[in-house]
Amino acid sequence: MGATPDWLKPAMQAINIDDEGRACKDIPEAACRQEGGNVLRHVASLSLSKSADGLVDPKLVLSWLLTTLGAPALFIGMLVPIREAGALLPQLFTAGFLRSIPQRKWVWSVGAACQGLSAIAIALSGLFLEGRAAGLAVLGALAVLALARSVCSVCYKDVLGKTVDKSKRGQTTGLAGSLSAVVVIIYALLLSFGLLERMTLVISGLFLAGAAWLLGSLIFTGLKEEPGATEGGKNAFNEAMKNVSLLGTEAQLRRFIIVRALLTATALAPPFMVSAASQQGQGAFEALGFLVLASASASLISSYVWGWLSDRSSRKVLIFSGLVAAVALVITLVLMEIDGLGNLFALPLILFILMIAYQGVRLGRSTHLVDMADKETRAAFTALSNTVIGIILLFGGLFGVLAETLGLVWVLGLMAVMCVLAAFIGLGLDEVQENA
Repeated sequence: MGATPDWLKPAMQAINIDDEGRACKDIPEAACRQEGGNVLRHVASLSLSKSADGLVDPKLVLSWLLTTLGAPALFIGMLVPIREAGALLPQLFTAGFLRSIPQRKWVWSVGAACQGLSAIAIALSGLFLEGRAAGLAVLGALAVLALARSVCSVCYKDVLGKTVDKSKRGQTTGLAGSLSAVVVIIYALLLSFGLLERMTLVISGLFLAGAAWLLGSLIFTGLKEEPGATEGGKNAFNEAMKNVSLLGTEAQLRRFIIVRALLTATALAPPFMVSAASQQGQGAFEALGFLVLASASASLISSYVWGWLSDRSSRKVLIFSGLVAAVALVITLVLMEIDGLGNLFALPLILFILMIAYQGVRLGRSTHLVDMADKETRAAFTALSNTVIGIILLFGGLFGVLAETLGLVWVLGLMAVMCVLAAFIGLGLDEVQENA
């Protein structure tokens, strides 16, 4: 690769890339010479993928869509479990095989394309189906999307490590995250201001997400990736089963997994909150833009703070996140009792609080697991924890059954109890940062 073209220099400077006269620290010289173009392709592909994720948010967009289409609460309650478990569990079985592929950019590209086609299938379901048929079709397409996402997740860090120097990986993914956040916020504002009919905008957003994934897939194929190591791949599920005895011998790991399992309520609750609000008026339907904006804003505002706090005490972050989530869910229950949840701004404000807690859970759990383990036990702890949580998430669909039989009050009340229990049990976690 020769000198950087003039039209690319501003973009390169924005992500601190000097293509001339720079030595890479931990990637081959051949990859180093291509790094400038590779970074731009990473930023473009990852920005498109993350933007598409925001446009196909199961917690909000898809739960709103199925509620509007009259799908049963059972299907709405299965959106998040399918999305989360579908993206997590397959990794346990596919990671070893995927490592045998020398150039994994092709795997990521195929996975992104499959996500794009799945998003288009969801959009078509919203256009032509209603009720139970719409629910089944959307859940089926979402399952394929989640599986494809799991494949992309397994491959991405490996491709990034082979094509971008260590000193620029954080900048690359960080810029992609910032760009996608802007896209999601613009989308939320369009939904909020009602410039277009909401169903039209949601369906258009799903088609746009599909196009974004397909374009990102195409861009990613242009990466200059050197063939990588293909040996040493292991089946993470088999590794977890070999180490299942750790649940009996490692009290801290067992306690951590229980806390993490209980805090899945922070991810599972939003669709039921949207459904509850829709039963008390049109507020939830009119407030979709504000809901998406609240979720995106909570992530932008709280992620850095939670990360900073997690580096000091991930235990306290998990405890506090559980309590904050419980408060948000109790407020939801109170407003349900006084018919106040249909107010245009009630649910977005509550969701903002819950999503701040959700971000705390995500950052706290990952930091705690890394710092709790050492280099000898980290792989086993991670595989075992992910296996248990993936299985538990599969059973998260039972909340939909509970909603159908006993009602949403019972579901949200149980989730509030789960968060309080998580905080209480979390008191027994070690302050692992003191030993880090």
